[in-house]
Amino acid sequence: MQILLFVATLFILVSCTSRGEKRDFATAVTIYQPAYASGFEIVADGEQNTLLRVTRPWQGEAIAEQSLAIFADKESAEGYSGQRIIGHARRVVCMSTSHIAMLDALGLIEAVVGVSGKQYVMNEYVARNVEVADVGYDSNLDYERLLLLRPDVVLLYGVSAENTSVTTKLRELRIPYLYLGDYVEQSPLGKAEWMVAVAEIMGCRERGEELFADIVERYEAVKSGIEYKGERPKVMFNTPYQDVWYMPSDESYMVRLVEDSGGEYIYKGHNTSSGSVGISLEEAYMLAAEADVWMNVGQCSTLDELRSAAPHFANVGVVVRGEVYNNNARATAAGGSDFWESAIVRPDVVLEDMATIMRGGEEEMYYHHKLR
Repeated sequence: MQILLFVATLFILVSCTSRGEKRDFATAVTIYQPAYASGFEIVADGEQNTLLRVTRPWQGEAIAEQSLAIFADKESAEGYSGQRIIGHARRVVCMSTSHIAMLDALGLIEAVVGVSGKQYVMNEYVARNVEVADVGYDSNLDYERLLLLRPDVVLLYGVSAENTSVTTKLRELRIPYLYLGDYVEQSPLGKAEWMVAVAEIMGCRERGEELFADIVERYEAVKSGIEYKGERPKVMFNTPYQDVWYMPSDESYMVRLVEDSGGEYIYKGHNTSSGSVGISLEEAYMLAAEADVWMNVGQCSTLDELRSAAPHFANVGVVVRGEVYNNNARATAAGGSDFWESAIVRPDVVLEDMATIMRGGEEEMYYHHKLR
């Protein structure tokens, strides 16, 4: 009898250990490795359970892995201590407008039940639907409303670190969450590829992969069709913020678009870091004076607004010639820009806009417009 009891106990211990290894995905294999994105991967344990692992959830060089396990059933999820969902998500709260755009592209916009800052959302289904709630922002979330929404998952974004006041409360309420790092990606196709990660959460990764493949094909087609005639136009970015002018990295999203569309970043070679750097207004003036094109001028929609925002730059040649462009052609009344929403899954359209700008064309653009 004692021998039987010992054997039974040993079997239970071995069985639990085996299941524990599965639950922590220690032996999982990669089933999706992004071709363009650098901040996520999808692994599987061989038992129809997957783990979406986010390795770059926010800015900075520190390793801060976040993950969401997607289990086939409740039994498989038993004992797993991390963030998890069963089956796939059907009700989603999006804390970034880019996540809304990804769900829309996947044909799953009706899964969105809550957002942050509804007045800044361009998507018509979300903006006009009274059933979609605004849950607040940052540390000012309406947790009572969030609970009533019964979300399967909350898609978060972080600037430089985890917002522990939010995640602690979500864990307390047993609401699964995951930080997505799409905005950290530097390449246009890298940003768009995060749609595959969202598709995994929604149980339709194959659809996500197919849609992303179409995006890549369209982007490369636009890029290969751009003709370079003469010298590339030199491009200046941004407007001053509290007397400091921030210039993007050589590898940044906007610089990649400029180069792919036939332009030249005027600050190329001076910022090889992973983020923007501040320069003086004097240095910015010298750069602007040499620029052929000036882009992304804050909230400005007219040249008069730009002259008011940056009065010392009113007489530089690029302003006098009127070669100033902004990416807020599509915006909400509150100032939310579709460039930071649907453009993430339409980089080919953005590239077409940029190519029009680089060749000095007057054609109507989708996300951009020329200041008048």
